[in-house]
Amino acid sequence: MQASQRFEGSDNYVATADLKLAVNAALTLGRPLLIKGEPGTGKTMLAEEVAAALDMPLMQWHVKSTTKAQQGLYEYDAVSRLRDSQLGDERVRDIHNYIVKGVLWQAFTAPEPVVLLIDEIDKADIEFPNDLLRELDRMEFYVYETREMVVAKHRPLVIITSNNEKELPDAFLRRCFFHYIKFPDRETMADIVKVHFPALKQDLLAAALQSFYQLRDVAGIKKKPSTSEFLDWLKLLLAEDIPAEALRSQDAKAVVPPLAGALLKNEQDVHLFERLVYMSRTNR
Repeated sequence: MQASQRFEGSDNYVATADLKLAVNAALTLGRPLLIKGEPGTGKTMLAEEVAAALDMPLMQWHVKSTTKAQQGLYEYDAVSRLRDSQLGDERVRDIHNYIVKGVLWQAFTAPEPVVLLIDEIDKADIEFPNDLLRELDRMEFYVYETREMVVAKHRPLVIITSNNEKELPDAFLRRCFFHYIKFPDRETMADIVKVHFPALKQDLLAAALQSFYQLRDVAGIKKKPSTSEFLDWLKLLLAEDIPAEALRSQDAKAVVPPLAGALLKNEQDVHLFERLVYMSRTNR
């Protein structure tokens, strides 16, 4: 990575000044960038846009509950080697044929610096981050089966995302530069919408923003709608040609916004919103 490289945002991603500062701090320090924030705030997309803006290849490791740290380094396929030995295959003479390189190995040995995304690290077992401490810190690991040390040719820009489903170990946090993506305010959300829907009429945007933030502010709501869900909702409003007036309707039958299934994702929140709208109308 060139020390002079800096992330200044992109045409497809609205990055706040704080977020751009965080990316550049991680570049300068050579530390992993740990990104937290509500689901749907663009954490994964950030890695994609940083890679595109810096003209670097993107490698992605999407973590699941069953993911083990070793899979990111390599896996030894002993079963295939045993089968090939029974069949008399000449491949068994070279153990390298049965070493499956993980995404970290690929990132370390890439001919040029890459952006490495470790997505939703908090989904894995609590020991998962600890098992990667040495590798991410020293940028090297040992392959016991072949007795070789894999050392990074270039230090990748590691971007790690978390939805805060579980706490990460302190030792892991010390090695990261941390940034929390705050939920966009109305002005920032309007800028995000302009990227995706540049021809959207201002009256519809204003009405949609008012309805969306009013819904997010409802006390007791179980799952607040995210940025990505707001964009999905706008796409549906446009597809169905819903006018701005429909979002401001005073009709007693219109208890929730049109196509609210894009925003409200469980029956408790739908019933809660219906009750609040009903109470507001009966108290007039």
